[in-house]
Amino acid sequence: MKLPPGKRLLVIIPAYNEQDSLAQVVDSVFDAVPEADVLVVNDGSRDRTARVAQQVGAKVVTLTYNLGIGAAVQTGFIMAADGGYDFAVQVDGDGQHDPNEMEVILGPLINDKADVVIGSRYLEERGYITPWQRRAGIKILAGFVSLLAGQRFTDTTSGFRASNRRAIELCAQSYPSDYPEPESLMTFRKMGLRVLEVSARMSPRYGGRSSITPLLSAYYMVKVMLAVVVLLLRRAPHLRED
Repeated sequence: MKLPPGKRLLVIIPAYNEQDSLAQVVDSVFDAVPEADVLVVNDGSRDRTARVAQQVGAKVVTLTYNLGIGAAVQTGFIMAADGGYDFAVQVDGDGQHDPNEMEVILGPLINDKADVVIGSRYLEERGYITPWQRRAGIKILAGFVSLLAGQRFTDTTSGFRASNRRAIELCAQSYPSDYPEPESLMTFRKMGLRVLEVSARMSPRYGGRSSITPLLSAYYMVKVMLAVVVLLLRRAPHLRED
């Protein structure tokens, strides 16, 4: 895909011990959007993640300690805000997100139809297979967040997202650290951002293992639901005036 003239895109890839998959992920991003800048946020990895990212031409920010997905993604948003990027896309470092689908999630931003676009595995049947324990938890969580947010979501844990400048500024200033994907949806809705879900194709991991096992799914779901309720009761953050 080609970006509109004069528009700049930063692809943010949070990565923790993703040396086995990262080179292929970065290469596929450059193939899909040659004009994009790619930033790998190395979240305190203990393997060759940072070196692999540099070798394939990505910009790299290394966090001294493993701070978690929320801090890693917010670091990317800070870089996007400070760098004056018009759009930012989050892509996981494990290869599950297809960079060729970035056109799908960027389209509504380019056409000013949304401020944040989420690539959903479940809005349509696209062949993505999820273990039944995790799928059940995801469906319950999606229903719960949809009820509180006043908008239907099918994939509240998706990390494949695109943000425009307004959303970039918000996420750079205030982004959840514990369960950023579902919690951030509540923040977006409270701040009046337009959030759109679109169907996106996703694949199995290129390498490594997921940190969330089936046995942890129920525990994770309960903790996320509690965190979302707490966030709902908090005052909405104030955007900085430039």
